[in-house]
Amino acid sequence: MSTDHPAERGGAGRDRFAAFSDRASNLTSSPTFYGLCVLLVLGTVVLHFLHPPLPWLIFAGDVMASLNLLLLALLKNTERRDTHAVQRKLDAIAAALLEQREGTSHEAADSLRRAIRLDEKQ
Repeated sequence: MSTDHPAERGGAGRDRFAAFSDRASNLTSSPTFYGLCVLLVLGTVVLHFLHPPLPWLIFAGDVMASLNLLLLALLKNTERRDTHAVQRKLDAIAAALLEQREGTSHEAADSLRRAIRLDEKQ
Protein backbone atom coordinates (compact mmCIF):
# COMPACT_ATOMS: atom_id res chain seq x y z
CA MET A 1 0.00 0.00 0.00
CA SER A 2 1.40 3.34 -1.01
CA THR A 3 0.89 6.51 1.00
CA ASP A 4 1.91 8.70 -1.94
CA HIS A 5 -0.79 10.80 -3.46
CA PRO A 6 -1.89 9.49 -6.89
CA ALA A 7 -0.68 12.70 -8.57
CA GLU A 8 2.79 12.19 -7.06
CA ARG A 9 3.23 8.57 -8.15
CA GLY A 10 5.44 7.80 -11.08
CA GLY A 11 4.39 6.35 -14.38
CA ALA A 12 2.45 7.65 -17.32
CA GLY A 13 -0.67 5.55 -16.75
CA ARG A 14 -3.39 6.15 -14.23
CA ASP A 15 -4.25 3.62 -11.60
CA ARG A 16 -7.65 2.00 -11.36
CA PHE A 17 -8.68 4.00 -8.31
CA ALA A 18 -8.03 7.30 -10.10
CA ALA A 19 -10.14 6.17 -13.05
CA PHE A 20 -12.88 4.96 -10.68
CA SER A 21 -12.71 8.22 -8.77
CA ASP A 22 -13.15 10.23 -11.97
CA ARG A 23 -16.16 8.17 -13.04
CA ALA A 24 -17.67 8.41 -9.56
CA SER A 25 -17.08 12.17 -9.49
CA ASN A 26 -18.87 12.54 -12.82
CA LEU A 27 -21.76 10.44 -11.57
CA THR A 28 -22.09 12.18 -8.21
CA SER A 29 -22.12 15.62 -9.82
CA SER A 30 -25.05 14.70 -12.05
CA PRO A 31 -28.67 15.81 -11.50
CA THR A 32 -29.70 12.15 -11.46
CA PHE A 33 -27.50 11.44 -8.45
CA TYR A 34 -28.84 14.53 -6.70
CA GLY A 35 -32.37 13.22 -7.25
CA LEU A 36 -31.38 9.83 -5.81
CA CYS A 37 -29.93 11.56 -2.74
CA VAL A 38 -33.14 13.53 -2.24
CA LEU A 39 -35.13 10.28 -2.49
CA LEU A 40 -32.79 8.61 0.02
CA VAL A 41 -33.20 11.47 2.50
CA LEU A 42 -36.97 11.49 2.02
CA GLY A 43 -37.03 7.73 2.49
CA THR A 44 -35.15 8.10 5.77
CA VAL A 45 -37.58 10.78 6.95
CA VAL A 46 -40.57 8.60 6.00
CA LEU A 47 -38.94 5.68 7.80
CA HIS A 48 -38.82 7.74 11.00
CA PHE A 49 -42.52 8.59 10.72
CA LEU A 50 -43.43 4.92 10.33
CA HIS A 51 -41.87 4.13 13.74
CA PRO A 52 -40.09 0.92 12.73
CA PRO A 53 -38.09 -1.11 15.24
CA LEU A 54 -34.94 0.60 16.49
CA PRO A 55 -32.55 -1.74 14.57
CA TRP A 56 -34.07 -0.53 11.28
CA LEU A 57 -33.48 3.11 12.23
CA ILE A 58 -29.92 2.33 13.24
CA PHE A 59 -29.35 0.48 9.96
CA ALA A 60 -30.72 3.45 7.95
CA GLY A 61 -28.41 5.80 9.84
CA ASP A 62 -25.43 3.51 9.27
CA VAL A 63 -26.16 3.35 5.54
CA MET A 64 -26.36 7.15 5.32
CA ALA A 65 -23.12 7.57 7.29
CA SER A 66 -21.30 4.98 5.18
CA LEU A 67 -22.38 6.60 1.90
CA ASN A 68 -21.34 9.97 3.26
CA LEU A 69 -17.89 8.68 4.18
CA LEU A 70 -17.35 7.02 0.78
CA LEU A 71 -18.42 10.13 -1.11
CA LEU A 72 -16.15 12.28 1.04
CA ALA A 73 -13.17 10.04 0.24
CA LEU A 74 -13.91 10.20 -3.50
CA LEU A 75 -14.36 13.96 -3.36
CA LYS A 76 -11.08 14.47 -1.51
CA ASN A 77 -9.21 12.22 -3.96
CA THR A 78 -10.56 14.12 -6.96
CA GLU A 79 -9.86 17.48 -5.32
CA ARG A 80 -6.23 16.61 -4.55
CA ARG A 81 -5.57 15.27 -8.05
CA ASP A 82 -7.07 18.41 -9.57
CA THR A 83 -4.99 20.63 -7.29
CA HIS A 84 -1.80 18.78 -8.24
CA ALA A 85 -2.66 19.00 -11.94
CA VAL A 86 -3.21 22.76 -11.70
CA GLN A 87 0.06 23.18 -9.80
CA ARG A 88 2.00 21.18 -12.43
CA LYS A 89 0.54 23.40 -15.16
CA LEU A 90 1.40 26.59 -13.26
CA ASP A 91 4.94 25.34 -12.73
CA ALA A 92 5.26 24.57 -16.45
CA ILE A 93 3.92 28.04 -17.38
CA ALA A 94 6.36 29.72 -14.99
CA ALA A 95 9.28 27.70 -16.36
CA ALA A 96 8.29 28.49 -19.96
CA LEU A 97 8.03 32.21 -19.18
CA LEU A 98 11.44 32.20 -17.54
CA GLU A 99 12.89 30.25 -20.44
CA GLN A 100 11.42 32.70 -22.93
CA ARG A 101 12.74 35.68 -20.97
CA GLU A 102 16.23 34.22 -20.70
CA GLY A 103 16.26 32.94 -24.28
CA THR A 104 17.49 29.48 -23.31
CA SER A 105 16.43 26.09 -24.65
CA HIS A 106 12.84 25.11 -25.36
CA GLU A 107 12.58 22.28 -22.81
CA ALA A 108 10.16 24.19 -20.57
CA ALA A 109 7.95 25.11 -23.53
CA ASP A 110 7.81 21.45 -24.52
CA SER A 111 7.00 20.53 -20.92
CA LEU A 112 4.24 23.14 -20.90
CA ARG A 113 2.86 21.72 -24.13
CA ARG A 114 2.70 18.27 -22.49
CA ALA A 115 1.24 19.63 -19.22
CA ILE A 116 -1.68 21.33 -20.90
CA ARG A 117 -2.02 18.48 -23.39
CA LEU A 118 -1.80 20.85 -26.32
CA ASP A 119 -0.73 18.08 -28.69
CA GLU A 120 -3.67 15.80 -27.88
CA LYS A 121 -6.70 15.84 -30.12
CA GLN A 122 -9.93 16.83 -28.41
